[in-house]
Amino acid sequence: MSENPDELYREVILDHYRSPRGRHKLNHVDVDNEGSNPSCGDEVEIQVAIEGDIVKELSVSCVGCAISVASGSMLYEVIKGKSITDVKKIARIVKALLKGEEYDATGVDLGDLDVLEGVQKFPVRIKCALLSWVTLIEALESVEEQREVKNITTE
Repeated sequence: MSENPDELYREVILDHYRSPRGRHKLNHVDVDNEGSNPSCGDEVEIQVAIEGDIVKELSVSCVGCAISVASGSMLYEVIKGKSITDVKKIARIVKALLKGEEYDATGVDLGDLDVLEGVQKFPVRIKCALLSWVTLIEALESVEEQREVKNITTE
């Protein structure tokens, strides 16, 4: 890979776009969610299998621009096997990274996600890069809400 940050950004984005990870349907789904970016037409479907508090398995099927598809592919690589708490932390880091805000990634392996920092140069593409993340967090929050309702009704 290249030492030039812009070239590295392009290489990683194109690799994930051409060979997206996690594009398989799950046999067991605890929650799924669909998201879209009406301004550019990107669409994503995320399926999640949860065991306890761990994202045991997930599927990310994204159709759209290279940044949107690549971000979803990177999400799959980084999130699988993480706790819901860690997933939310990583999603906050990604959002801050994309928007040029301060973030603390201490103890967090971002994998290829750090190249998404290059999206800052294209502000209209930030929503593309965030689509999978927002869709995933919405899905996980719905699981947490369902758990809270179950806990309230069983107490």
